Amino acid sequence: MSLPFQTYLVGGAVRDRLLGLPVTDRDYVVVGATPDDLIGAGFKQVGADFPVFLHPDSGDEYALARTERKTARGYHGFAVHFSPDVTLEEDLQRRDLTINAMAQAPDGSVIDRMGFTVADDTQALMRRMVAAGEVDALVPERVWQEFERALREPDPQRFIGVLRDCGALQKLLPELDRLFGVPQPAGPHPEIDTGVHVLMVLAQAARLSDDPQVRFAALLHDLGKGTTPPGEWPRHHGHEARSVELVSGLCARLKVPVAYRELAIAVARDHGNAHRALELRPGTLLEIIERTDALRRPQRFAQFLLACEADHRGRTGYEDRPYPQAARLQRAFEAARGVDVRPLVERGLTGEAMRSALRQARTRAIAAAIKVDE
Repeated sequence: MSLPFQTYLVGGAVRDRLLGLPVTDRDYVVVGATPDDLIGAGFKQVGADFPVFLHPDSGDEYALARTERKTARGYHGFAVHFSPDVTLEEDLQRRDLTINAMAQAPDGSVIDRMGFTVADDTQALMRRMVAAGEVDALVPERVWQEFERALREPDPQRFIGVLRDCGALQKLLPELDRLFGVPQPAGPHPEIDTGVHVLMVLAQAARLSDDPQVRFAALLHDLGKGTTPPGEWPRHHGHEARSVELVSGLCARLKVPVAYRELAIAVARDHGNAHRALELRPGTLLEIIERTDALRRPQRFAQFLLACEADHRGRTGYEDRPYPQAARLQRAFEAARGVDVRPLVERGLTGEAMRSALRQARTRAIAAAIKVDE
């Protein structure tokens, strides 16, 4: 059906197309049209106060381009303005999620709120360069330099998507590339695809922190799921240990700085335990604190918690859900750190006797802190 106005595919469908995944739900934005134009073309309006219409054949949603301004009145607390004069860029700028702020024109070109577009000719050139082995000639230092620079950008997941689209991700970060198409249980992971999940986690990490180390750890936390035998899908028993090995190998190959590597390994190893923090015993919480070297490096423990929270939020429908596990772990850390070792020293304890007594004291302190919280 030929339409007499401009339409653009927006939101998650654009992401799925770029990632080579099946597209199920399609939403469109319409530029340069009025409600009467769409009704005249056979569209059915849904709701009297909001400019959304259903396509007469496909049933897909088409919304008129609009702007929004926060107010005490209006649609869901926003004053909505839509007219044929609203541009695509103005519509994208109002969107608060990176995925929602992407649009694809009928010719295949992609536009986001940052004004970034990879032209078809450029994409074709990039693919030819990858096929010709140009990427293979890059030295590790140069690859890491560009990768770290991308991690500092507002939307680092875009960089990964572009690399994958041109085939460079498989060459540069095969451990990450192989996650795409690997399923996870639909209950805890409504997005299902592990590759999509890690991009969502990276987006959430960027939302929570501008620290590239946190973002790096968040991106690589599930590498082990790419080596799960297909016969075991969609579950990934033991993927944490495999993730640690893969992160270590990737970091060695790209000569990643020690601080990045150590945080990424900590998150890969213990993100699952962090998610179960509300269920764990005081002694197990202390083990997490010890493995992450939190007592000597409290700043890195804070980074660890941010990356774990990004993993929790990087799932469809979980983007704005609370993560009380971080507060529980932080409380346990503060309790353990607050234990006074002087009474143990005065008792003359040394060596293993001192370590055992100190662990017992810290475990009791964590138990007391948890009891107060509960």
